[in-house]
Amino acid sequence: MLPAAARVRRSSEFAAVLKRGHRARRGSVVVHAGRRFPPGEAGARVGFIVSKAVGSAVTRNLVKRRLRGVAASHRENWPTDTDIVIRALPEAATTNFHRLEADVTGALTTILRRYS
Repeated sequence: MLPAAARVRRSSEFAAVLKRGHRARRGSVVVHAGRRFPPGEAGARVGFIVSKAVGSAVTRNLVKRRLRGVAASHRENWPTDTDIVIRALPEAATTNFHRLEADVTGALTTILRRYS
């Protein structure tokens, strides 16, 4: 579980990342990332969007658990002043953990290259 300080939680925070951030799609996810102003000391913050198009509540929760696992294991490598929103596409319901991990890290690598 990610601590509260490491999560994007308010709808206004989600909207800000989706509106002003960069976006990249890989496989079954779309990753949005934007710089946080002012930068926080809590490190990168992560939020998840898993709509009903992904599947039933059980399936959506499975996808969210997998995405949280990816975020928890890679968050320390992400820039500390960044808010990241990971949006699962319907294909995420049938994608295994390792493929989700590759999709998220690949998309985020593309976005971070644009920052440089």
